[in-house]
Amino acid sequence: MSTPTALITGGTSGIGKATAELLHQRGYQVIVTGQNPDTIAAAGKELPEEIVVVRADARSLADTDRLAEEIRERFGTLDALFLNAGIVRPQPIEAFDEATYDDLFNVNVKGQFFTLQKALPLLNDGGSIVFNIGIGATRGIPNGSVAVATKGALLSLVPSLALELAPRRIRVNAISPGPVDTGIWAKQGLPPEALEELANATASRVPLGRFGTSEEIAEVVAFLASKAAGFITGENIVVGGGSGIGA
Repeated sequence: MSTPTALITGGTSGIGKATAELLHQRGYQVIVTGQNPDTIAAAGKELPEEIVVVRADARSLADTDRLAEEIRERFGTLDALFLNAGIVRPQPIEAFDEATYDDLFNVNVKGQFFTLQKALPLLNDGGSIVFNIGIGATRGIPNGSVAVATKGALLSLVPSLALELAPRRIRVNAISPGPVDTGIWAKQGLPPEALEELANATASRVPLGRFGTSEEIAEVVAFLASKAAGFITGENIVVGGGSGIGA
């Protein structure tokens, strides 16, 4: 039996990194992408040495072509694809300029779409594709209109792609994490006291009363990639401690 292979975009930190570690533990050959030199360098030191770390900017189709060729040369084929890369630029609608708007769509939609397109010829029949969407795509986030719109665009792809790829038995699903402590909160430029207040207010709205962990989200991705989820396709699984319940 051949060793399964997985590609994880945005796999050098947070949920992507945790998923890479978990799939590696479960016997996968794993390749992860990143764009930030600092997180790439850290991942190269912290991830198991068998996991391949590749610099690839989701905005660049040339990078995506090179990534597909590297996968072909190293592994030949893929069994699982976790489209996890994404950026956020929280700000009110009045503050958006064209460059920020374009950057969000180029990374979150264009980048993931064309990564899938380039990876598809390498994906074995019966493989699994998982998009990381986020609960905001269906519930909204203040000052997150454009980022949420990009995730909504991805979510709308899922049922159509599930139907399109069903003849190859390739399953296409999405996960929508609720609040997860991935370190992204600290990147919003808020002072520590405001950051703590935001985190506490967010956790208080989760029925289970806490943030999720990257490892908990990784378990769901690993499940969807496995044969145990062989009859699940076209679905969006909310992993949010009850965040999707009620008002």
